[in-house]
Amino acid sequence: MKKIVLLRHGQSLWNLENKFTGWTDVPLTQQGINEARHAGALLKEQGFNFEKAYTSYLCRAVNTLNYVLEELNQEWIPVEKSWRLNEKHYGALQGLNKQETSAKYGEKQVQLWRRAYLFAPPPLPKQDPRLPYFDLRYQNVPTPYLPDTESLKDCVERVLPFWQERIFPALETHSTLLVVAHGNTLRAIIKHIKKINDEKIMELNLPTGVPFVMEFNGLLELSKDYFLGN
Repeated sequence: MKKIVLLRHGQSLWNLENKFTGWTDVPLTQQGINEARHAGALLKEQGFNFEKAYTSYLCRAVNTLNYVLEELNQEWIPVEKSWRLNEKHYGALQGLNKQETSAKYGEKQVQLWRRAYLFAPPPLPKQDPRLPYFDLRYQNVPTPYLPDTESLKDCVERVLPFWQERIFPALETHSTLLVVAHGNTLRAIIKHIKKINDEKIMELNLPTGVPFVMEFNGLLELSKDYFLGN
């Protein structure tokens, strides 16, 4: 039996402040650190021994992974980072309070921006310093690939090449992998694996710091999936 564990990062500062985060680099709160450590302890209790891990370029995911591996005493395993695992880009909504944005634009519109498959938030203005091509960490990413906003569809199209070319093929030689990323990028992976339609994916929510386990049979077909813990 082969396994891939998906883990959304622990609570970030902007999760706590109820702000749209996207590609903005925001640290974990103390609760987020505790969630990461708890996830690691839970995985250790369940006997998980990972052979490789993957994460995004954003510190809330990277730091969550580090705390998890520390709890597991598995800091030595190889880790691969990719911008393709970054959170969905929320465009001009990044940094705005979700409740205040709902009051301004209406709850239905904001829900579409947050959850719907085809709706992208308003883009960041041209030359906005928050655009990713002004960030040193993305200097080797071709400019056309760097978003100023994204729908979930855009996010899926960004994530899937990395899943199909780097993560999933690793199951041929490894038995247990860990992916620590973000709510929407992990939803994109689950949508692909479980063949969830565009409307149903709006209902899927991944809590922070709770491991989601996918088990695959000898043919690398999904046989079982479940959350660990409560």
